[in-house]
Amino acid sequence: MAPPRITLNLAAEGLFEMWLNPEGRDLLVQKLQAQTIENEHFHLGPAPTGELEVATKAYREDDRVLEWGKVYLRTDEWDEKYFPHVLK
Repeated sequence: MAPPRITLNLAAEGLFEMWLNPEGRDLLVQKLQAQTIENEHFHLGPAPTGELEVATKAYREDDRVLEWGKVYLRTDEWDEKYFPHVLK
């Protein structure tokens, strides 16, 4: 079994891409399914600081690798209160 590999990048034309090997996909799905109202976000980042480790090597020479980020679970109630413009 290979180690999980998740690579996030912006391609040269600005398109967001997520590259996953099967182990990385399984880990991402596990993290997404573990989100709850009490545990509503997790951090993406390179080892050893990311809760979900992401790779730092680009697939293509002109890709811009994204090393840091967060994934949020948002309820409509929260967004209605704090960010109502996203619901319209």
